[in-house]
Amino acid sequence: MSAQNPPRRGAVTGIAGLLGFSVLAGVLVTVMVAPAIAVTGVTASSTIGVFDSLPEYINIGQQPERNEIWATYTGEGNVNGHALIATIYDQNREEVGYDEISPFVLAATVDGEDARFFEHGGVDVSSVIRAALKNVRAGSVQGGASTLSMQLVKNIGIQNALNLPTQDESDAAYKIAIEESFDRKLKEMKQAIGLEKKYTKKEILTAYLNIANFGRATYGIQAAAQRYFSVNAKDLTLPQAASLIAIVQYPNQRNLGDPENYAANQDRRDYILTYMAKAGSITEEERDAAIAVPVDATTVLPKEPSNGCIAANDYAKFFCDYVKKSIKDFAFLGASVDEREANWKRGGYKLYTTLDLDVQIPAQTATWTYAPNTVTDFELGSATSTVQPGTGRVLVMTQNKLFDDTEEGIGSVGTAVNFNTSYYYGGSSGFQPGSTYKLFTLLDWLKAGKGVNERVSGNPNRQEPFSAYKACGAPVEGGTFPFKNNAGETGTYTIRNGTVNSVNGVFFSMAKQLDLCDIRDVAASLGVERADGKPLETNPTSIIGTNTVTPLSMAAAYAAVAANGMYCKPIIVDTVTMPDGQSVVGQAPECNQAIGANIADTAIDVLKGVMVTGNQVYSNPDDGIPIFGKTGTTDDARHTWMATGTTTSGTVVWVGNIVGDYNILDTEQADVAGIRLRHYIMEPTVASLNAKYGGVDWPAPDPGLMRGGGQAVPDVTGIFAKAAQTALEGLGFSYADGGAVDSSLEAGRVVSTDPAAGTVSAKGVTVTVYTSKGNQIPFPDVVADGKTNDFNSAKSLVQAAGYPTVVQTCAALAPTSGPGPVLPTDPRVGKVQSSTPAAGAPTVPGATVTLGVGKITCP
Repeated sequence: MSAQNPPRRGAVTGIAGLLGFSVLAGVLVTVMVAPAIAVTGVTASSTIGVFDSLPEYINIGQQPERNEIWATYTGEGNVNGHALIATIYDQNREEVGYDEISPFVLAATVDGEDARFFEHGGVDVSSVIRAALKNVRAGSVQGGASTLSMQLVKNIGIQNALNLPTQDESDAAYKIAIEESFDRKLKEMKQAIGLEKKYTKKEILTAYLNIANFGRATYGIQAAAQRYFSVNAKDLTLPQAASLIAIVQYPNQRNLGDPENYAANQDRRDYILTYMAKAGSITEEERDAAIAVPVDATTVLPKEPSNGCIAANDYAKFFCDYVKKSIKDFAFLGASVDEREANWKRGGYKLYTTLDLDVQIPAQTATWTYAPNTVTDFELGSATSTVQPGTGRVLVMTQNKLFDDTEEGIGSVGTAVNFNTSYYYGGSSGFQPGSTYKLFTLLDWLKAGKGVNERVSGNPNRQEPFSAYKACGAPVEGGTFPFKNNAGETGTYTIRNGTVNSVNGVFFSMAKQLDLCDIRDVAASLGVERADGKPLETNPTSIIGTNTVTPLSMAAAYAAVAANGMYCKPIIVDTVTMPDGQSVVGQAPECNQAIGANIADTAIDVLKGVMVTGNQVYSNPDDGIPIFGKTGTTDDARHTWMATGTTTSGTVVWVGNIVGDYNILDTEQADVAGIRLRHYIMEPTVASLNAKYGGVDWPAPDPGLMRGGGQAVPDVTGIFAKAAQTALEGLGFSYADGGAVDSSLEAGRVVSTDPAAGTVSAKGVTVTVYTSKGNQIPFPDVVADGKTNDFNSAKSLVQAAGYPTVVQTCAALAPTSGPGPVLPTDPRVGKVQSSTPAAGAPTVPGATVTLGVGKITCP
């Protein structure tokens, strides 16, 4: 290229410099208002004051640009450990510097749009005079004579109008910015002159190319180069550069997004190429070679813009949508919601988020495999969230449905609802978490100073009274409600065993000794939220997971326990590159110690046992990284959950009905039973997290919370039942009569208790007392020295004692000394050597008796 590069001048140059500002004002006013003078008789000199009163300066400022959302990624193609997952913009624009623009573009812009750009001071008086003559002939202001500086002023006005907060304000300002009127033209000229005073020619030309409209919501030369030719602005060829500049006068009619516009674009392109040659910016040979290049499907190489979360990385679309819906929360965007939304609309931000594609990809793959979005016999849904303990960073957010926020939709495989988040951040109504919610009753139990080795009743109840529970200090009103245990369990359990086996009855017994509002407050302090934004409910059944909560908030709660009780609000943006290139903190961690570390560590010790029993082992990578967890299954298995924690991650998986009540246990996907689908999603997710972030063990549980404030069951054996009842109830236990059992004690005296004497049990636990029938007597000794009674004599003694049925069996004799054999003369031969029952054993008369008679050998 042989483009000329005239010296750029600041301030007012050319005619403006010669005539002076006031003289220029008079010329401009006179030539522009000639039609108005002819009609109204207003003198030109009287309008000079009007011109002088107009605002002179206008700032170029930042123009709307693309926003970018990035995720952590160390795989192939990463950029400094990150990967671009989405581009979001109101206007497709990426500002570039003067040196990042092809010289062909710079020359084509000047030669095609403003040949005397480097000579005038913002207004080309010669062109203004020609336009004035046209105005006189027309009898009105017809436009024309716009320099690049004046076009830039107009475009800035348009952009300012588009950025106004309301549609009505925007529409009104836009109408003013584009109207062909004397007032607007005069203001445009004045401000163009002001631009030339404030900025260099290079700055004005660069700003013009960054703000120009290239059609199809594409603004600026960089976006246009990428949109229509799939290259950067600095790499545009001569014919490409001229084609893009051909668009700016009529972007709707000449943009290259529609093949119908190709002919009009080529006509204008060739005109520009001709003028470039005349100006000496290119040679005639270069002009001819460029004109020979057609504008058609072979030369236009369009690249559809990837705008919005619908065009985001396939593995990160719902996370992208969550980021968009969180714009109102980002303080780095401004002090108010309106300011934040306006700045985001203006764009130019690069958000480096917490999402980790190294884990997100395997987690999402597992979700699609074991909860496919193609299931048609019911509305199968699944979501996974992972929150980092100690920071609140959201590392994983998967969903089985495909993201689709288009009006036309993609059918049942897609949705715009984010199952992980609340209604206000994704449209979800939430899901019941089942037994994963039992964590909060366990924590409140420990917070009350009670122990995990205390015992409570695990029995179900078909008519459990509401009044047995307190909420905010008052008894709960109502009649009765039923609850059952999943496996039909009954009896007394330690808190540890009841938790590991998820016995509902154990948790209802625990809740009776607590306050339902306290349990709710523990959950809320760990960030658990209902999807509808309402307060967590405190009815008795809430303790087994009836609130409709979000997977993300449950993951944050388990992460808080994993962080030794420190809750951190979920955050999604680590750092931000601002439009000016400055790097700032996105969302700083917001953490507080929600529960005591000793409470968290003791709960973790209990929940570790969950991960080595039952189907839960399918969630455990068994990779040496310590892990705890809890399952959850709602009534009729409409929803199934798995929650886990390590020192580096808190993860929750939900598999259930989006709507409806299909029993998940009745389905099978990818050859995996419905009860295990959540585990087959959890295991590869946790395995990937552990592989990247590792993990260590937690401190030992609090010894004081192992026993807690429980009471040892007293030894009441040998006393009468009434006295035992008084003793037990005096210590806070409930008394239950287990009935009479066989015993040699006097009838009515206590034989045993359940729990046994010395067992640490919780206040209020039921102690079952078994009393004696008084029907056992000591069995007589018919063996003596083994040399006295033969079978018949022993039988007579036994029958005389009340045992009519006597059976003989052989008892092989052993030598009394040395290795020699037993001789026939041994006095033990033929004599009774053993009895069952044994001598002195308490026995009910009438029982069958077996006597062993000594023999040298037994058959």
